[in-house]
Amino acid sequence: MMRIANRVRDWRLAPPALLLTAGLLAIGAQGLNSEVGAAPTTSAAAPEPTLDPLPTASYADAVARALPAVVTVQVEKRAEPMAALNWPDDPFFRRFFGPSPVPRQAPAPMEGLGSGVIVAGDGTILTNHHVVEGAEHLTVVLSDGRELPATIVGTDAPTDLAVIDIDATDLPTMVVADSDRVRVGDVVLAVGNPLGIGQTVTMGIVSAKSRTTGAGGHGSYEDFLQTDAPINRGNSGGALITTSGELVGINSQILSPSGGNIGIGFAIPANLAKHVMTELVSTGEVRRGLLGITVQPVTSALAQGLGLSTVAGALVSSVQDAGPAAAAGIAQGDVILRINGVAVSDSNDLRNQVGSLTPGTNVTLDVARDGKERQVQVTLSELPSRDRPATSARSSGDELGMILEGLTPQLAERLGLPPGTAGVVIAGVEPGSAAARAGLRPGDLVRGVNDREVSTPAQVRDALTTSTSGRPALVLVERDGQPLYVAMPTS
Repeated sequence: MMRIANRVRDWRLAPPALLLTAGLLAIGAQGLNSEVGAAPTTSAAAPEPTLDPLPTASYADAVARALPAVVTVQVEKRAEPMAALNWPDDPFFRRFFGPSPVPRQAPAPMEGLGSGVIVAGDGTILTNHHVVEGAEHLTVVLSDGRELPATIVGTDAPTDLAVIDIDATDLPTMVVADSDRVRVGDVVLAVGNPLGIGQTVTMGIVSAKSRTTGAGGHGSYEDFLQTDAPINRGNSGGALITTSGELVGINSQILSPSGGNIGIGFAIPANLAKHVMTELVSTGEVRRGLLGITVQPVTSALAQGLGLSTVAGALVSSVQDAGPAAAAGIAQGDVILRINGVAVSDSNDLRNQVGSLTPGTNVTLDVARDGKERQVQVTLSELPSRDRPATSARSSGDELGMILEGLTPQLAERLGLPPGTAGVVIAGVEPGSAAARAGLRPGDLVRGVNDREVSTPAQVRDALTTSTSGRPALVLVERDGQPLYVAMPTS
């Protein structure tokens, strides 16, 4: 099975033994005249070969500027104790087998390897959270060979970034570029220490922007630059630079079925890394703004159902009671198109934009509702350090390929829904039906259709069959603890 977006830290129990073999095969060939009937060649001296001129395109200057600011981060953490050939601590076993032949082994230290980028001459270094997570001892190896102990200033798991510090001065630093100006197709170089072989530079292009992988799990903030510059284990925390030697990303993940490079790597944009670093250095943590809503992407079908002219923005699937969005009048079913004048491409983009703002910030949202746009002023509150608790979820239909069941108190209890929950449960979905094609599932709880609340199967059928002609019906369901809109074809 393909492993998605592996983080490229290199962990091992002992330093790897690297065997390098090289052979040199010299092959000589005597010139032969293969033309039929040609006279034998004479012994006249052959003309001296001419050398091709050296290539004019080179990245050596950029590498020379950047390489001294890229470091190796050696990590030591304590492994779990290992039991080896221990009898259970019971008199019965001692009577027949005697004392345990091998005592319980002490935890063996685990060694990890990553990379980092010096961004301040006083020893401030950017790297990945997953590189230093759980570390008991950190050592930074500079490009000149010096090894210095390091301490953790702060880490931010949602962005997979960390700041560490070494006691040094006048260190070479990397210039941090504006990563928003990077274009797909730009040539970039990856610098780090892959597999512990030493500082290495590889070349590629920016393959895509604003990528998400989901490897960070729920609550992560992802806005990756994708690159085909070869990245391997040990490159984590290293630099992705421009051809002028400026930092545009911190290498973080790879997509690979084998764990090795296949040309799909991901780097955290420098602008995001700079923001997180500033927060970690100043306060030791990252405080993020909160709108108080859950959102989902706008699909083509949803855009039709909502009467939108473009497939963009973030669809509000729920609004937190007494939250900032609720106080500003944002409602379920609204589509957020812009924040402070900046277009919102999708739900992940909105989340990243809000997360980059501090609590208490006043923002202007451009919101679409019922085919009309309006502006809303919202004052952000603070995102809790832990994820908000999830709710319950599910959806429904009938002659459109669904078996619907009214939500009785007994059924609600069986589904784990709180008392008083209203809605209709989908008891079954016919394969290949309109409901199945729309993505509805058995166990979904239908809460509304086209902004009409429903509490009986008849209300669901009526709402679906009387939906506006030519548009999919917008079915609001709860699934796996999250509200979700589904575009349901009605014709």
